[in-house]
Amino acid sequence: MQVLTPSMRKKLPFLILLLTFAAIAGLFWYSEWRYSLPTPVPAQYQPVATGQRIVLPAGLGIQKNKPVLLHFFNPACPCSRFNMPYFRELTMLYGDKIDFAVVVLSADKDYTASWIRNKYGLDVPVLFDSSLARICGVYSTPQAVLLGEDSRLYYRGNYNRSRYCTDKKTNYAQAAIDSLLASRAIPVFNKYALTAYGCSLPGCKK
Repeated sequence: MQVLTPSMRKKLPFLILLLTFAAIAGLFWYSEWRYSLPTPVPAQYQPVATGQRIVLPAGLGIQKNKPVLLHFFNPACPCSRFNMPYFRELTMLYGDKIDFAVVVLSADKDYTASWIRNKYGLDVPVLFDSSLARICGVYSTPQAVLLGEDSRLYYRGNYNRSRYCTDKKTNYAQAAIDSLLASRAIPVFNKYALTAYGCSLPGCKK
């Protein structure tokens, strides 16, 4: 058995610290790498085309004379949780012009509308109708679905290229909102806006 010399004992805490930082960096890189992969498209997925009229079920608490942004959200999905502060910011910026609602997609039955609102400081309807994902062509979280006053799909996609929604140059959902409110044609977005990233439905698998 090798005996540690005084010199080796001095270096040991540094080596342990170095290995700890390396492990943390490796986990972070792995997490980011997984997030950069598109969410697999389900075998039975039925796409919904931009411009298609979306018939929302009655009784959702959403007005009919405003555009609507549905935020598809899974509390168990890390990507969804990172996104929530940015979604809340959008509700504060555009709440007088657009109706917002959170659509919770989770197999966990313990979540309630009041818990979601209190947890994330929201003052918008919280819905638990999973059929909305199929109606809007959503198969991962988080996703934004923006409907015009005519109930036609204007945008369905990501909020931001960054997992933490910190890259202002790629605020895709906000760009779609601004374009819709200005009555402009639907912007041409790149694949990072329209390809789903995040957690598969119905459970979190990423």
